Amino acid sequence: MTETSAKRGSGRADKAGGGNPVSRLFGAISLFVRQILDELRKVVRPTGPELVRYATVVVVFVVFMMALVSGLDFALSRLVSWVFTGSAT
Repeated sequence: MTETSAKRGSGRADKAGGGNPVSRLFGAISLFVRQILDELRKVVRPTGPELVRYATVVVVFVVFMMALVSGLDFALSRLVSWVFTGSAT
């Protein structure tokens, strides 16, 4: 009598789940590293001009947001000063 494929599959799952904890740890670490390397191979790196363009967009956006937050901070501090002291100095 031969084993069914379901029994053979469950036997493999039992072997993978058991065994030496140290070998399972190193097996898990090696699987993790292989998956990292597989994902890194999928990364598309920008060209030089694209990198300059992206960096410029980021710097301009950050400067704009700093100016916006600074302006709101100045305006709101003046408003709070005026409400609580009666003068906007």
